[in-house]
Amino acid sequence: MIYAENIHKYYGDLHVLKGVNLHIEKSEIVSIVGASGAGKTTLLQILGTLDRPEKNKESILRINEIDIYSQSEKKLSKFRNEQIGFIFQFHQLLPEFSALENICIPAFIKKTPKAEAEKRAMELLDFLGLTARAHHKPSELSGGEQQRIAVARSLINNPAVIFADEPSGNLDSESAENLHKLFFRLREEFAQTFVIVTHNEDLANMADRKLVMVDGEII
Repeated sequence: MIYAENIHKYYGDLHVLKGVNLHIEKSEIVSIVGASGAGKTTLLQILGTLDRPEKNKESILRINEIDIYSQSEKKLSKFRNEQIGFIFQFHQLLPEFSALENICIPAFIKKTPKAEAEKRAMELLDFLGLTARAHHKPSELSGGEQQRIAVARSLINNPAVIFADEPSGNLDSESAENLHKLFFRLREEFAQTFVIVTHNEDLANMADRKLVMVDGEII
């Protein structure tokens, strides 16, 4: 599913990622932990194609059999929309749109017909127990509900992998526990692959594998 070898990243003179190697299988749930500044979010952004690693002939990055290094920006944008889902600490829902509309946005970008996108969104809302909230704005939802809407949005295009950056960091303990359980339900129901950066030890320890980053390397 994900094959990364010798991934480096500099910001000016700061060497943030120092030759990271990472292999993740389909339907695997992998957590990445480490102190602030260890390079976790930078790695997640590169794996999620939101940022580019340094060009290095010895570096490899393949996701779902696609060579990321060889993709143009246009092809990479299309790949990101169709193959990758994102969940962030602050759900990033658009306040002027309903839950249903927020979920549909990646599908609309993909040019999925409106009826088809809304049908899929309603199926996800039903799966998440949020059908009655379909036409509520984010401000009318609890924090846990907002994050579940963000999860549904990440799933709308049936992505190959979901990258989550501190997904429960802004939730109370009960909502966080429910979200963590949801990830495993999604793996069981949809064979979903997850890569999760987290400071939450409970979530990290639930994963199939826990990777520890220190000073830009996985140890």
